[in-house]
Amino acid sequence: MTSAAFIFAGGGTGGHLFPGLAIVECIRTTAPDADAIFIASERRIDADILKSSGERSITVPAKPFGVKPRALASFLKSWGPSVRASRQVIRELKKNGREPVVAAMGGFVAPAVVQAARADRVPVVMFNLDATPGLANRWIAKRAQQVLTSYAIPRWPNATRIPPIVRTEAIARDGAAACRERMGLEPDAPTLAVLGGSQGATTINRAMAALVAHDEQSFAGWQVIHQSGTSDQTELAEAYERAGIRAVVQPFFGAVGDVWGAASLAIARAGAGTVAESWANATPAIFLPYPHHRDHHQAANAQPLVDRGGAVVIRDVMDASENARSIVEAIRKIGGAEGLESMASGLRSLGPANGADVAADLLLHVGPRMC
Repeated sequence: MTSAAFIFAGGGTGGHLFPGLAIVECIRTTAPDADAIFIASERRIDADILKSSGERSITVPAKPFGVKPRALASFLKSWGPSVRASRQVIRELKKNGREPVVAAMGGFVAPAVVQAARADRVPVVMFNLDATPGLANRWIAKRAQQVLTSYAIPRWPNATRIPPIVRTEAIARDGAAACRERMGLEPDAPTLAVLGGSQGATTINRAMAALVAHDEQSFAGWQVIHQSGTSDQTELAEAYERAGIRAVVQPFFGAVGDVWGAASLAIARAGAGTVAESWANATPAIFLPYPHHRDHHQAANAQPLVDRGGAVVIRDVMDASENARSIVEAIRKIGGAEGLESMASGLRSLGPANGADVAADLLLHVGPRMC
């Protein structure tokens, strides 16, 4: 489809942007002249990720839906401008001879773009990457021409299953020793990666600070790579230094493949993207799902990895000391190098996380006939 143009609708977190970037990368290997534009939110994380990617993007003032008066008013106020801005993108592409397709990546930005697509008779392909669909995807699924999902969702019996979507930058390109050396660490030392998502995770950060302050012997001989977010970086770096633990602490790792490749074990949230990256790199993980989701979908995201023995899920109770104790207990139960290798073997048995290739091929075969 030489005149194809793909509008990726999503934002607010890296989990709604990185899969789209992975798909674009695969599309361009087959159709180098394909056009792509991202419609994202006004949050800084979106701007940072998209600027780094070099992809064309615009922002819309979309806000999350909420039933409380202030949240509902904010959502309603943003709806019309977001739809109109999205229609302008669609019309500009058509004016330039392109045939747009909307790839709805989930989150609060996507519904307004989907509404614009419906108004201008543009096909919509929805991507569901969580085990439990969010409100936006439940709304979009009724309006999309095709639904692609990484998990079996009973309410969508006709959806197309795809493997997890992982960007190239999130897959280790070398062995552990080389990845560790690029991170400035010892090549042969066991390495823990702490990943709280694209913006860090406060409760995990506090648990690690408490752990190394009061039980540093649990990490004797280990080194740490910690994605902290912006607010906790200094405090964490100082905590590791006081404990005598070699650590690389940064707010965000763009080329996170080296982090996964260096890691003997990861401690992380269980967002769909993080779970997919653990799968793709066969890196054992202890997941602490985000505790404030009513549907607890992050725990469900991790279940396929848990079922193969490649991951452990523990509850984030939001108390730093108790979380620290749970993390230490989980590490002890894993049982050292032999246990970690058994977990990695379980992850390898899941098969390739090549959803980006599958998704790119499907998008390239979408056309206006689907409307």
